[in-house]
Amino acid sequence: MKREKLWYQPRKNDMNFSNLLSSKKLTLIASFLGLYLISAGISLLFFSYVVARPGKVDTGVKRARINLNLPKTEECPINGGMFNVDEKNIWETRRPITAVIENHLESRPQSGLSKADVVYEAVAEGGITRFLAVFFCNVIAEEVDVAPVRSARIYFVNLAAGYGTDPIFLHQGGANNFCSNCPGGVKTRGQVAKEVDAYAALDKLGWRNGQHGNDMDGGFNVGFPVVERNQYRLGSELAAWEHSVVASIDEVYNEAKKRGFEFQDEEGNAWNENFRMWEFEDGKASTSPTATDITFAFWEGKGEYDVAWKYDTASNSYKRFNGGSPHTDWEFDKPQLTASDVVIMFAKEKSMVDEEGHQYYEVVGKGDALVFKNGEVIQSLWKKKSQLDREIFYDKNDKEIVFTRGPIWVEILPAGNEVNYD
Repeated sequence: MKREKLWYQPRKNDMNFSNLLSSKKLTLIASFLGLYLISAGISLLFFSYVVARPGKVDTGVKRARINLNLPKTEECPINGGMFNVDEKNIWETRRPITAVIENHLESRPQSGLSKADVVYEAVAEGGITRFLAVFFCNVIAEEVDVAPVRSARIYFVNLAAGYGTDPIFLHQGGANNFCSNCPGGVKTRGQVAKEVDAYAALDKLGWRNGQHGNDMDGGFNVGFPVVERNQYRLGSELAAWEHSVVASIDEVYNEAKKRGFEFQDEEGNAWNENFRMWEFEDGKASTSPTATDITFAFWEGKGEYDVAWKYDTASNSYKRFNGGSPHTDWEFDKPQLTASDVVIMFAKEKSMVDEEGHQYYEVVGKGDALVFKNGEVIQSLWKKKSQLDREIFYDKNDKEIVFTRGPIWVEILPAGNEVNYD
């Protein structure tokens, strides 16, 4: 028998029952709707705060925030690069940021390295290198994110300490003796050697002061919006948790302002009162360069961390290759990383000094160096008198090296490692 769909039209004496039935249906529907909205809200919060960029829509476009048409008349005190007066007016309200950024093969390409004024590279452990990037002059014109931020090492602390009084030190954890499930909350003897304890060094400098110091540690005293986890930073494939920390330079400076670490501290002391500037000059490409291809390895058997710098006469700069591939920045249309000067700083190495396999490089004192600029090489020496002094480079006649203006990379190699160039 064919059944037709009929709309029920209640009679007068059925109205109370109908109203009751409708009320129960509405309550049931409203309950399901409420559960759905709560679930959707939780999902949205998780996606926003753990996976995506909260409060931002990443269009992939970086827009200039100042007038870039002004003449470049102002010298950056960090690397001698030339910028305009609007940029100088902003950096004269700030102090340098020194940030630890990892170079694990799975973390590449990094974000923000092309905007660093100076970059140091050294092995963290097991032949895997890590960077200390100095941001100051070149992060003003555009919004800059840096990633992945990683844990501190003692030699990076010692290098950062040369950037004036209390530079911002940005990292995600560090070599230390803390242990949540050990007797007394301290790791066993020999697990972390005293000479590589980065937290002890930060404490001694007075940088670690909870949420009040110039030490910004994503693992302990700073969170969103300064740093956040974004496991989809490089696209749709989920990255490992340890490779996911992203920091906003703008938010780092906002936090520094709250903590009283602007150009001057709360007592009126400028960060650069004891800062030692390097010397700079305009670049001049060699008509017959003698050092155009620079290659070296940090660690035997770790070819993915081998480095090559290739000199480009047209731009009078060196292009970086890592593990045989062009080393690029994930941001800003993915440029290849370049340097105006490449410095090889040979340092005494102690390898795997404790049970956790930490490295130690002596960056206070003196040692040999090679300085590459304008397609040539200068046999050099480096000297760093104390932790709070900046390393200075000299030629064989003890005359200070004058750097070519622009980004400077300092590669810290164990004394005795081979560097090839021709």
